[in-house]
Order: sequence, then C-alpha cells, then structure tokens
Amino acid sequence: MGSTYKNLVIWLIITILMVLSFNLFNHPKSSLQTISYSDFLEKVKRGEVISVVMKGNRLKGVLITNEPFQTYVPKDAHITSILLKHGVRIKVKPEEESPWYMTVLVSWFPMLLLIAVWVFFMRQVQTGGGRAFSFGRSRARLINDQSKKVTFKDVAGIEEAKEEVQEIVDFLKNPQKFTKLGGKIPKGVLLIGPPGTGKTLLAKAIAGEAGVPFFSISGSEFVEMFVGVGAARVRDLFHQAKKSAPCIIFIDEIDAVGRYRGAGLGGGHDEREQTLNQLLVEMDGFDASEGIILIAATNRPDVLDPALLRPGRFDRQVVVPMPDVKGREAILKVHTKNIPLAEDVDLSVVARGTPGFAGADLANLVNEAALLAARKGKSKVEMEDFEEAKDKVLMGKERRSMVISEEEKKLTAYHEAGHALVAKLLPGSDPVHKVSIIPRGQALGVTQQLPLDERHTYSKKYLLTRLAVLLGGRAAEEIIFNDYTTGAGNDLVQATELARKMVCNWGMSENIGPVTFGRREEHIFLGKELVQSRDYSEETARAIDNEVKRIVTETYQQVKDLLKRHIDLLHKVAQTLLEKETIDGATLDKLVAEATGT
Repeated sequence: MGSTYKNLVIWLIITILMVLSFNLFNHPKSSLQTISYSDFLEKVKRGEVISVVMKGNRLKGVLITNEPFQTYVPKDAHITSILLKHGVRIKVKPEEESPWYMTVLVSWFPMLLLIAVWVFFMRQVQTGGGRAFSFGRSRARLINDQSKKVTFKDVAGIEEAKEEVQEIVDFLKNPQKFTKLGGKIPKGVLLIGPPGTGKTLLAKAIAGEAGVPFFSISGSEFVEMFVGVGAARVRDLFHQAKKSAPCIIFIDEIDAVGRYRGAGLGGGHDEREQTLNQLLVEMDGFDASEGIILIAATNRPDVLDPALLRPGRFDRQVVVPMPDVKGREAILKVHTKNIPLAEDVDLSVVARGTPGFAGADLANLVNEAALLAARKGKSKVEMEDFEEAKDKVLMGKERRSMVISEEEKKLTAYHEAGHALVAKLLPGSDPVHKVSIIPRGQALGVTQQLPLDERHTYSKKYLLTRLAVLLGGRAAEEIIFNDYTTGAGNDLVQATELARKMVCNWGMSENIGPVTFGRREEHIFLGKELVQSRDYSEETARAIDNEVKRIVTETYQQVKDLLKRHIDLLHKVAQTLLEKETIDGATLDKLVAEATGT
C-alpha cells in the first residue's frame, strides 16, 4: 500500500510540473513597451509608425525611431484601412492554437484525476492490505512463527496454573483420550491475576506446546466509534478460526468488552454490549464453534458479565497469582539463562529480597542488573549489580548530586535511625535489610525491611508493629530536635490509612467491635468497588475518627517511650549513618548487640 501511495504522488508531481513548464515556455515575459490603443492611433496619424505585425488582437510594431512596441487592438475592421492610409506596412500572422495534448490535459484532467482516485480506492478495497470498507474485519493476528515459539519451559513461578492448562494441550494433541469417555474440551479458559504475572506468556506457551494456530487480539480492538463494528469483528474472528480449527483464540484484557451489561446510557456502551452479546453467542449459542478454544486474560474479573463466566463459555478460571519465593527464584533462573553470572550471585537471596515482585518486575530487575554491569565494563553480572538494581527499582535512582545542608542531612539520619531502631527493637517486626540517607527518587532517605516468609494474612499485633515503625521517624525528630518537619508527611498518611483500615475493614478495634463500615458501590462508568459510600451515621463516623486517632496517638507515645529508653543507641545509629550514609542489616544488628549486650 505504501508503494501505491508513492506512485500516485509521483504522477501528480509530474503532471503539475508539465503544466508549469508549458506555461513558462509558451508565455515568456515580454520586454516590449506596451502603449494604449488610443496612443497607437495618434502615432499612426502622425506618421510615427513604420510597420506592424498583427496576431489576433495583439499588435507589435516599430516606430520611426526604431523603438519596438506592442498594443492590443479591438476587433475593428477599419484598423487595416487606417494603417494603409498612413503608409504603414502590415504583416498578419495566424493566431497560434494550444497543442492538442494541452487541450486534452486541461479539459480532461479533473475527470482523469477522479478516475485515478477511484481505481486506486477500489484496488485498496480488493487487496488485503487496505482497510477501506473493512471495518468489520477482525484484527486478530495469526501467530505461527515457530522460530519464536514459547513453551512451558519459558514459564516459571506459576506451576499450579501450568498444570491446569496442561489438560488443554493434551486434548488438542490427543482428543480421543478424552472423547472416548464422553468428556468435552472446555470452551474457554479465563486467566485471572494481577498485572505482570505472566497471563499472556502462559497463553503463548499453550499455543506453542499444542502446535495449533493461535489467534491473538486485544479486547479494545473490537470496539470502534461505529455501531456494529465490534459484533462484526467477533463474527469474522470466529469465521477465520473455524477455517483453522482446532485452534486457540486469545483475547487479552477481555474486560474491555466483557463488562456488565445494562450499565450503558447509549452510544459506545451500547456498541460494547452488542460486541459482548455476539461473543456470548459465538462461544455457546445455537451455532456453537467446535474445535475452538477461547483463552482470555484479565486482572478485573469482578467487572465481567455473569453470562460470560458460566459453564459452557468460560468453563475454567485459572488464577495466575503473584509468585512466592520459590516461584521468584525459578523466574529469575529463566530470565538469567542467557546472562553470564558471577560466582557470588545467589538467586535465592535475590528472590527473598524481592517480595511482591511479579514476573515482569523480575524480568525488569534482571535487565537493570545487566545494564548496570555493562555500564561499569564488567564481563559478568555480580551480586552487587542485582542489589543496586533492586534498590533502583524499589526506591529510585540515587541522587548523589543533590545538594543537602548538614543540618538537613543530620535530621534525615535521625529520622531513618528512628525507623530502623523501632523495627529492630520491636518483636515480630520484619528484619531491616538496609538503611540509607542517600536521596532516592523523591525521598531523602529510606529504611528497607524484608520479610523472612511470605505473608498472606496479617495479625493485629503485626499491624500495630508496622504502625509503630511508620511513626518511628517522626518520634525521633521530636525527641532529638524538639520540632516537626514535613519529612514524615508520607509516613503519617500511611499510618492513618493503616489505622482506618484496622477499624473500618478488619474489625480490629475493641471499642467499635467486629463490624465493617463503608459499603462498596458499583458505578456504571467507574466499574466495581471503586467508590465507597458512607452507610453509617454521623455518631458512628465520629466514633471511627476518635478510634483511629486513639490507635495512632497511643502507638506514637509507645514509640517515643521506646526511643527515649534507647536514646544512646539512637545517637549511635544516626552517627553511623552520617559517616557511612548506608548501613545494612548486619551492621545494625551489631550496633544493637553492642549497646544492649545481647
């Protein structure tokens, strides 16, 4: 299609140049003196004109002084007799006609241009490269490139999900194994999980293992501004898939077209519902598609229409969770198989230090470590590169060029020392991994804690400990400087939010009781569970506010008392931070052991 556009533009340019060239060469600018017709007649009567050359209504002549001139005469039959009467020599030339090709070009050029555009447009309609008159055609991409085939070996950290989809691969390879016992292959598989956990990669691995055609499309590619386009694309997609059955259709981000019906107010929402209705019919209607397995991925299963989730459509819902520590280690091994690693690299330590990382986060971590090592001119990626990359991903890049006064640096050191010391002294708190007063991102300092084990539920004791650690920096500032700064602003936001969740969501307040507050409303345009309405009285709201304030203030007072009892240790940790700028967990343990004698 690009070459066709290029040829059309070239021919248009050639045509324009031809017209300009003709006008340029056939209408040269005249250097003759042009006089009026009345002046010309006066000169003839006075005998000042020697000879003239007539060519149409244009007349050129020579005066008695040998000066050439020109004028334009009307169609007057008496002009010849006047010239002859005064002895002027007359020469007549026929009026030139335009060349036939210019006549054709000027007369037929608009029509020829329209014909050329029409031919070009029709060629685009007939060929597959164009999109004219093809709004209803599916934009699914058929992936059959064996050189980039993804298999289950490339997927790690989600073993349970792999086992569930393995049955689909077995059915596509050997359907008789299941059909002889009356079993039917699932019509659809819905992959559910947070962003970056590997849902799309798992779908590609299914196609790679099964060795069948794989159609890939995004949910947003169905819906356009034209009503009916989405439904037409769904029909065309399944029509193409039937020709290639058995095959797999993968729809990424299906929540773009699969949201609850009945929430629209016209326009695009009606178009989305038509698209969803057509998808429901294609999956399990009177003319159900056989041999086509639909795999979809979403991280918002709560907004999907119930008709889409019933058996017969999406028979299975496979959860693709965030990887645990073993899963993270396996994912790291996959992403580092083509990266030269130094002997000191321990991927199990990296896995333990990255809780909450999804597969995409770990891939980014490995890439950052490789880039850092290459920037330093190393031949292998070392453990320190992984540590630096992890800090960069979690906390941002170091801002060593940032100018900080000694007073502000001292305040930051005591602030971070307060966080670290509370985390170290309170039992049940997550171990401190690193404390730094080097600015990173938008923070002037950071205290990083890493849990020993994966946590799936949180006790009230642990949450109160977490609340105390958040308040440690503010408490240290007040004790040492007897003043408050804005540095604890984010800590206070997190602490208040944590205390409010303990009271309103988790029923962890003895005064309020095991009751939850704040009904979640479903808004038609915002989706589900995005807005909370207040379903309690003003009196209850006042009680909740008082309880949140009580939890935070009591914990803050306990933290201040703890730091005052260990004021010497607080000074020691802060001074060490001012000297070294960064201390690890082992150094902090040593400082505490020296001070407490344990």
